[in-house]
Amino acid sequence: MVRSSKKENPVKKKIIINTLGCKVNQYESAAFLCSFEESGCRMAKAGEDADIVVINTCAVTAKAGAQSRQTVRRLIRRHPDAKIVITGCYAQMAANELAEMVEAPVCIVGNGNKHLLVEAALKESPCDLTMLMGRILKKKEICRLPMQRFGNRTRAYLRVQDGCNNFCTYCIVPYTRGPSRSLKLSEILAQAARFAKAGHREIVVTGIHVGMYGRDLEKKSDITDLMLALCEAQPDIRFRLSSIEPQEISDKLLKAMSSCQNFMPHFHIPLQSGDDTILSRMNRGYDRETFRRVVEKCRATFPDAAFGIDILAGFPGEGEEEFANSRKLLEELDATYFHVFPYSSRPGTLAATFKDQVPKAVREERVAELRALADKKKAIFHKRHLGTRRPVLVEHKRNKEDMLTGFTDNYIPVTFPGDNKLMGKIILVQLEQLDGTTVKGRCV
Repeated sequence: MVRSSKKENPVKKKIIINTLGCKVNQYESAAFLCSFEESGCRMAKAGEDADIVVINTCAVTAKAGAQSRQTVRRLIRRHPDAKIVITGCYAQMAANELAEMVEAPVCIVGNGNKHLLVEAALKESPCDLTMLMGRILKKKEICRLPMQRFGNRTRAYLRVQDGCNNFCTYCIVPYTRGPSRSLKLSEILAQAARFAKAGHREIVVTGIHVGMYGRDLEKKSDITDLMLALCEAQPDIRFRLSSIEPQEISDKLLKAMSSCQNFMPHFHIPLQSGDDTILSRMNRGYDRETFRRVVEKCRATFPDAAFGIDILAGFPGEGEEEFANSRKLLEELDATYFHVFPYSSRPGTLAATFKDQVPKAVREERVAELRALADKKKAIFHKRHLGTRRPVLVEHKRNKEDMLTGFTDNYIPVTFPGDNKLMGKIILVQLEQLDGTTVKGRCV
């Protein structure tokens, strides 16, 4: 990565980075911050006027796109003299719209050129309109964004893969992120070592379609090989795998999880619909019974594991029967939590052309119903573990009640009394009492 030297920036430029969307965006923004700081810049304090404003946008839903536009307008009004740099998925899909929408000069950086963002932002020349876009669908290599640390967090995100080849009919992401591209194992291990040196005690391995890791590399690999290599290289670091498709949870992966004590028992598996007709229209590549068998196999192997599920409500053609099938499957699955989203029509996707769109009010009713079910599932899972002792990574912050906070190995949020010296450490905590969406405990 090309970085400006401190000599070129004798006065510390003040930076604001606003991030919307996924873990990959958060990783990339953390990399921007590290590069800015290494170039002699600093984060702007609350109320300060910034010299450079970076907005890392999201476009996964219509709501996310609207939030991205609102954020751009708000930050331009708040920092009229700053250099504005816009990147991320909304910038990738709507660069011309953004350029026409704002009167201020902006620099728009495509997802495939994020390694050039800091260099472009630090150029002394004014940014009338610089568009570093590129043809994302033609990208062959992942954008490299190494960093020394992931902010001041105990948990770091490690992006190992970018892009997606699936083209689900509702999803704009393959068009904004390009094809699946993997980081070489040596670079991943080096980044994990830097995170460990910086004091991060847990690393979440993430990507746009992380289960596709390694298939595009010259020396073919897969996500299981990667996780085994990471767990072996950093035995004192907890590793957690982010969202992975049901077809990619192999016996090989489950065996690896069983063999590595620092591979956390936590699955996040997108379902999207529990109805076979809707799954076919979504181009998901599995049916409801395949999904059920995957979850049951994982639960049999890891009785205490957390299971997160993504679900879309109101996909075109989802009538009362199809929705009832989804709800019934979710009721029957031994899951921990759901991420429930209303279907959002994205221009440019196949589903946006389907005639049988579900009315917004119906979508919202179904989302509310599934979220209520999700609350019950989470409470059941938390109650099941009351009276047990679990290892907890203590965060570097307290809650409003001045309690320490953290997550167990199986992703239960816990609060408990204790000294600040416990922050950043992994300790045993007795889980004692359900407290809303968290569990109260005490140090053992």
